[in-house]
Amino acid sequence: MLAANAKEIWNNLRGVICVYKPAGIKCNQIRKSIINAVCSGLDKLEVRPPGEYIQIEGDTTKELNIVKKVNLADDVLVVGPRYQFGDVSCSWSSYLGPNTSGVLLLGINDGTKAAKIIRENRLARTYKVRGILGEATDTYFKDGKVVERSTFRFIKLSHIEKLLTSMQAAHQKKMFELCGVDNQSQAAYELAIRGLIRPASSKIPVLYGIKCVNFQSPQFTIEVQCINEYEMYLKTLIHDIGVQLHSTAYCSEIQCIRHGHFTIDDALLRKHWTLENIYTNMEEMNKKLLLHEDMLRQNSPILQ
Repeated sequence: MLAANAKEIWNNLRGVICVYKPAGIKCNQIRKSIINAVCSGLDKLEVRPPGEYIQIEGDTTKELNIVKKVNLADDVLVVGPRYQFGDVSCSWSSYLGPNTSGVLLLGINDGTKAAKIIRENRLARTYKVRGILGEATDTYFKDGKVVERSTFRFIKLSHIEKLLTSMQAAHQKKMFELCGVDNQSQAAYELAIRGLIRPASSKIPVLYGIKCVNFQSPQFTIEVQCINEYEMYLKTLIHDIGVQLHSTAYCSEIQCIRHGHFTIDDALLRKHWTLENIYTNMEEMNKKLLLHEDMLRQNSPILQ
């Protein structure tokens, strides 16, 4: 349980939290909801009482009385709640698109510095991306207008697995080529064991792993480990899979299940976005950050 003193909670409210972002909601809306939950929770606790002022009373021809009174101009009924939206700093470590759900890391107050470190380290993220075979839409997503239909019953799990294996191999080969080494050489091996090979530009998406984890035609789900990805890239990936399988496909769902060392099990559901749960989650995430601090600050190989 939280302490009764809002000031004590406020002084310790600095760190990173992990929340579950629902699909259909923008990151900025999540940020506003978290800040509002923090402010409303703090205002329900014991807050600073109104200040006092000194007033001199009495007849000026006689001895005056010095009286200490409550300053009504400092009352919450006049100035509003003690903790307001603009008092809380909050930023995300990486952006999730409107149609993407899953793990979202937010830094609160001084925790925005930790969120920036996570963002600059470009930790790998893992997604489950679901697709539907047989149709293509103009947005590559389920909310788009169907622009093409095709047969899909000839597609088997083995076809998808073979395609994904070749796509992963192509990405790995491209990474080593950009590094100027042969992916079959000793130099490539030594480069790989040092950690994830990251492109110098944060705008170049890289796939480290891709596999099919569920196939019930026409629906299929792939698990993707990547960095520098963005929502449209993942939608396009499903579309390209459909084309290369000599059919069509559109994306029906995108879920981020891991961001670096933070998993979906760490994330607070929307119904748990209260001050007490946020504070508890922050303590747990800060401990996890301390455990992996050296790894976060370590410079991994970067493609020049």
